[in-house]
Amino acid sequence: MPNPRVIVLILTYNNKYLLEDSVSSYLANDYDNYEVVIIDNGSTDGTKEHIEATYPRARVLRTNANLGYSGGFNFGMKYAFGDLNADFALVTNNDVKVDEHAISELVKVAETDSKIGFVTGKVYYFDNPNVLQTVGRHQHPIRWSGGSLGRNEVDHGQYEFVTERFMCDDIFWLIRKTMFDEIGGYDLNFFLQSEDYEWQARAKKYGYRIFYTPYAKLWHKVSMTIGKYSPLKAYYDARNPMIVILMYKSPQFFKRFFRDYVKRIVISSLKNLRKLQIRMAFNQCRGLCSGILWGFKNHKFTWSHFI
Repeated sequence: MPNPRVIVLILTYNNKYLLEDSVSSYLANDYDNYEVVIIDNGSTDGTKEHIEATYPRARVLRTNANLGYSGGFNFGMKYAFGDLNADFALVTNNDVKVDEHAISELVKVAETDSKIGFVTGKVYYFDNPNVLQTVGRHQHPIRWSGGSLGRNEVDHGQYEFVTERFMCDDIFWLIRKTMFDEIGGYDLNFFLQSEDYEWQARAKKYGYRIFYTPYAKLWHKVSMTIGKYSPLKAYYDARNPMIVILMYKSPQFFKRFFRDYVKRIVISSLKNLRKLQIRMAFNQCRGLCSGILWGFKNHKFTWSHFI
């Protein structure tokens, strides 16, 4: 029997030269049944033509407009699972470089259990190649999804076991077709940020599991498309985690979360004001208000959320 078919999906928007490391390293993988598809998410800088001229072994899938992170990848997954008949899609960022064994190692874990919906691996910083960015996320008693495991740790082999994770980041992860068919992909309420958080929360409700393998390795350049400290990111970082809590947790949990959440956003906004980063502070407050408004518009709030 042939190995499962994998389609690597790389999303890009107006950043054609950033693709070099990601596309080249995925094309160099040792897996024997895969294809690389680059989703040009409505770019206006000639991305499609650049890819076709530079990477003839990769396909280009173009959207007519910027569909956001969630919409762009959903567009790609529908193509991968529908048109290309893939068993798995490897959803990955464009600002990365991957180990040559990554696809093989991700598939190896996914094949052990049909209820494994997501498989990820070790993520290092590109500029500090032996320092970890994340190997998954832990569960937090107030925020639910906690910080990244391994962040800023030098890799001494302390995360060398294939294991189930509470949650993880979607810098790169292997997605099972049957899960996508059953529960869908990213929720389009999340144009950017927390889209992976919501999808995993939904998948867990359906009994799907999240796994980590140390044998799939990737080096990440970190927020090269939207910017690590951009006002756009600040807005969605302030808005979207609260919406996930409203969707999946109890009013009692929300009350504890909300007090902590507002406090953190206010403190962060004040720090940005002191540094004269006015747009950052404004967008954090605007994002918080947008999340609250979303809750009222979608009838998620009850009196017990606040009393």
